[in-house]
Amino acid sequence: MVYRIEKKPSTINTIMKKIFCFILILSAFIGFAQSKTYSIEGVLKSKSDATFLEAATAHLEKIKDSSVVSYTITDSKGRFKLEGKTFEKELRLVISFIGYQSYSQKITFDNPAINLGEIAMETANMLDEVVVKSRAPITIKKDTLEFNVKSFKTKKDANVEDLLKKLPGVEVDAEGKITVNGKPVNKILVNGKPFFGDDPTITTRNLSKEIIEKVQVTDTKTKSEAFTGEKGDDENKTINLTIKKENNKGYFGRLSAGKGTDNLYEFAGIVNRFNDKRRISILGGGNNTNSPGFSFGEIMNMFGGNNISVSSNGSFNVGGLAFGSGSGITTSQNLGATYADEYGKGFDINGDYFYSNSDNENATSRNRETFLPDGSSFFTNANSTSKNENRNQRMNLDFDIEIDSTFLINIKPSLTLNRNRSTSNQFEESFDSANALINNSTSNNFRDADARNFRNRLDFTKRLNSKGSFLKLGITNQIDKTEITTRFNSKVDIFGTNPTTDNRNQVGDETIDFNSFQTQFTYRYPFIAKKLFLDFKYNYRNDKRENLRNTFNLDPTTNQQTFNTALSTDFTFFDRTSTPSLRLSYRTKKGRISFETGYITRTLENSDVLRPTQSLKRTFSNLQLNGNFNYRFSQKSSTYLGYSLRNNTPRLSQLQPFTDISNPLNIITGNPALKPSNTNRVYFGFNSFDFQKGTGFFSYFSGSMIDNQVVSKSVIDQNLIRNTTYENVNGNYRINANANISKKIKLDTIRSLKIRAGFSTNINRNVNFFNGIKYNSLNTSLSPNVGVTFTWKDWFEIYPRYFVSLSKTSFNIDQLSGQNFTRHNVRIRTKTFAPKKLEWANDIQYQYNPNVAPGFQRSSWFWNSSLAYSLLSDKATLTLKVYDLLNQNTNARRRANQNFIEDSESIVLRQFVMLSFSWKFNTLGSKGNRKNNFVIFD
Repeated sequence: MVYRIEKKPSTINTIMKKIFCFILILSAFIGFAQSKTYSIEGVLKSKSDATFLEAATAHLEKIKDSSVVSYTITDSKGRFKLEGKTFEKELRLVISFIGYQSYSQKITFDNPAINLGEIAMETANMLDEVVVKSRAPITIKKDTLEFNVKSFKTKKDANVEDLLKKLPGVEVDAEGKITVNGKPVNKILVNGKPFFGDDPTITTRNLSKEIIEKVQVTDTKTKSEAFTGEKGDDENKTINLTIKKENNKGYFGRLSAGKGTDNLYEFAGIVNRFNDKRRISILGGGNNTNSPGFSFGEIMNMFGGNNISVSSNGSFNVGGLAFGSGSGITTSQNLGATYADEYGKGFDINGDYFYSNSDNENATSRNRETFLPDGSSFFTNANSTSKNENRNQRMNLDFDIEIDSTFLINIKPSLTLNRNRSTSNQFEESFDSANALINNSTSNNFRDADARNFRNRLDFTKRLNSKGSFLKLGITNQIDKTEITTRFNSKVDIFGTNPTTDNRNQVGDETIDFNSFQTQFTYRYPFIAKKLFLDFKYNYRNDKRENLRNTFNLDPTTNQQTFNTALSTDFTFFDRTSTPSLRLSYRTKKGRISFETGYITRTLENSDVLRPTQSLKRTFSNLQLNGNFNYRFSQKSSTYLGYSLRNNTPRLSQLQPFTDISNPLNIITGNPALKPSNTNRVYFGFNSFDFQKGTGFFSYFSGSMIDNQVVSKSVIDQNLIRNTTYENVNGNYRINANANISKKIKLDTIRSLKIRAGFSTNINRNVNFFNGIKYNSLNTSLSPNVGVTFTWKDWFEIYPRYFVSLSKTSFNIDQLSGQNFTRHNVRIRTKTFAPKKLEWANDIQYQYNPNVAPGFQRSSWFWNSSLAYSLLSDKATLTLKVYDLLNQNTNARRRANQNFIEDSESIVLRQFVMLSFSWKFNTLGSKGNRKNNFVIFD
């Protein structure tokens, strides 16, 4: 059933007025600060040789508890300046730098402007390689940015995600995605090892901040790259969480359960056992509230994505009234375990296991208007229901074997087992512009698939000398097998002057075998030790896919099966690539530059048993290029740019001259004359962050031009039957750019304001075919946004944010009309921490989309709220949460491209109330003690 909610203007307007009045009243408090302004500056030099010390940390801390008030990093001339406001009469200045003794001085504020002049730092009386510990909030070690967790205050029961939100330059969005200085974080490690696979939210939302000592940020690297000292991934970051030594032994975890209205429920638990280098964790959970993956059902994480999206063919989704977590109602359970240990010197093991079980039920209605080249149009209405059952198991192992200090072997086997069963029913009918019925169809489909995937990666890395020379050999093999059974019933009626009926009652089975072997070889020769290198590379890959599909027509009266050759397949497909390449790279203390050229030869070969005349063999050869440049102006700013030339071959289904008639209303035929596409891409980025001023600026630009891009070419006949094939086109390009600026204003020691503003823009030119006519479309979108975070320490947080999405599409043929879409979004998140032990959290979102069709909701408010009370010395929490407080959740969407506009709506999760209880336990640092009402004997 599809739900629609009519908006209530009077109620909504009243709520809006109250919310914005509340924000204005709250803002008035900002002006009442009884604090002192200060400015402290100086210059750091080495006492031994009088050189300036760049990237040293200077910070102010309270004398009574050593909590950090302000901090900064020295520039290339050793200069630092600390500015701000404080209620304190005196503070302690602490300056630290790796390899030097810390400098400390008590500061009184008789004079608001203090110039300390030159400060001579003495070298530490120890071996150079020994790192001097300090209380510095931030330390820069070569390419690693390190945060001292003690310097960043959070609430008592904070998790790692709460901690990351306090770190300068780090942003965490509502879905848990992390960026550092504008670059996304794609890997999170704990003591240098993965923690529960590739989902960072399991780590950030379930590890307690109190066990973490340091947060280290680096460019993402493979283990082999880290071992050889190669550069990492410039466009992604890795966060490593180091555990305090005293907290690296014991148990900790969290258990939670909740019961809600309408028989809704959730439960989750995670138990961790740390014992020095050995780590064991077990988690499990389940819910019927559409919470994806492993989740404790936090109210602030219950929104789904609502961004406008533009596809490669120019279609875009402007249906921003979709709240909640996806379409339909999903019931899910999951179980997982992870294990990590070191067996002697040089042998590390890391493994994990996941089991997930999800059932989804959904119903969708869809209305589409399709435009034809002659200026006419036709209309399609469709209603469907579906049920999907998915069972998945995943096992991963990771072995590191360090033979000696110069030779590393890494072995990574993985196994995935998946069982999927789905049923769907659909009724669809199409009308012409005069509302005359042209065709209709009814279908019932059942599919049962069993898939097994095994993959193993074997890497050998050998450092040859201290100048940077090495040898690397990587071998990857993959074995997949998928077995499918189907049952399909359909009826298609074509009306008009020559009416026809197509009845199908079919059963089938399909087996897909996939085998892949890949090897990669690299030898590095250093022309200048640790600076100028030449890499000799070779990559070979051989993929083999065997597909056997048997389709039978089933006689409903006799139950006799007849083989259907037209809908059956029996082919073997090979995809072989060979790529030799050379890469020249040069790096200095502040930058690096590299250029790589390769020549790829690809052979596609298909042997068809049922249709021998459609067997084919094609060989393609192309040049590949890649270059990049990185430069760090200072510890505060850097830039990067790059260029690449890549090619992609057409898919087998696009190349095969086979005519696919599995859908009688959409007949597809491949084109064996297709050429591979070539993509020229350039990109540029600039990042700047001033730790003292709390200002950051991040920008990115990327442009791509695609030659010989493969696009679909369809022709619709008078009965609205679509015949589709594929062709190469030139002239497609994509441009995207974004920029963000942020400023943190410290009003005093307890209140702060953070302002964010930014924009993203996309320009896409696409060459396509419209009912056989070639045309160009130009889509331009712009999405500016602004947000403010006001924090009153231990009392209140509010984060209002507004963004608008503007999209315009134009065409070079008169038969197609230009399209303009606008969507507004306001989101307000608040947290109140008073009275003590009580936390009130709200997540309010308003969307307005003026472009949806009549009968669909144009605007909507969505409000989630929770009230949490801490018990048992803050180790337990009782939470009352309300999902969709205003009962306005909807999934109305509008989707449009060059020749159609479609409105759709489906089932969504509706308003509910849930009471839950959560308990945390922690014995880290203790041994055989009773702590937090949890007894462990070790």
